[in-house]
Amino acid sequence: MPLDTSTYSLALLRLDGRRWNELRRMHAQISTQPTADGSSYLEMGNTKVVCTVAGPAEGRRAAGGGGGSSGDANATVQVEIGIAGFSGVDRKRRGKGDKRTSEMQMTIANAFSNTLFTNLYPHSTILITLHVLSQDGSILAACLNAATLALIDAGVPMSDYLVACTSGSTSSYSSNDEAADPLLDLNGTEELELPFLTVGTLGAGEKVSVLVMESRVQATRLEGMLAVGVDGCKQVKEILDQAVRRHGKRILESVKT
Repeated sequence: MPLDTSTYSLALLRLDGRRWNELRRMHAQISTQPTADGSSYLEMGNTKVVCTVAGPAEGRRAAGGGGGSSGDANATVQVEIGIAGFSGVDRKRRGKGDKRTSEMQMTIANAFSNTLFTNLYPHSTILITLHVLSQDGSILAACLNAATLALIDAGVPMSDYLVACTSGSTSSYSSNDEAADPLLDLNGTEELELPFLTVGTLGAGEKVSVLVMESRVQATRLEGMLAVGVDGCKQVKEILDQAVRRHGKRILESVKT
């Protein structure tokens, strides 16, 4: 069934009741798995991701995962993504050779290879394992945010938070609507019908570290979509920072008692 976008310009509300510049509800936790070096759980709307980090460990190599080629002088970042068969409506199970999964693994590995201080851990490997439990849009963004929290929990030094979100446009490419408005944090239904991109920035600044777009859109709309995405990343950074501070506060209180 085609997505009805007629209410976007009239009521300025989307199908889930959000305005064009509102994020979905986000929930983040750190240290969800005590046996891992670092772990996190993240919800972006109905998209749910669990992340664990192993390492830095000397001599460890992950087979089949996407990795950044940083050489022996720096640590190698390996990423493995598992998408549960029950995570989507179609209940489709993706194998390890799935092209989209491999692309996301490589994107995440390259992004963190440039964000982490890998030069401090030569001849080592940092393994990031992500499990997607539920899909409702923004999968790549949710994986990046969950990995950031897990790496912070593991104590791996990085230059800043790597945060991500999606942004899109209210009209499809075929409609050729130059006056289409940008949208922030698309859900799964919107991603199927509308052009969108995933943008990742470092901290609360505007330095873009990740930019992935797989749909067609007029060039005149791109600037507005990117600006809304960067602004959304600033909001996500505040949410993740609050989760880290809450976890740190709980640790301090447990030490005092």
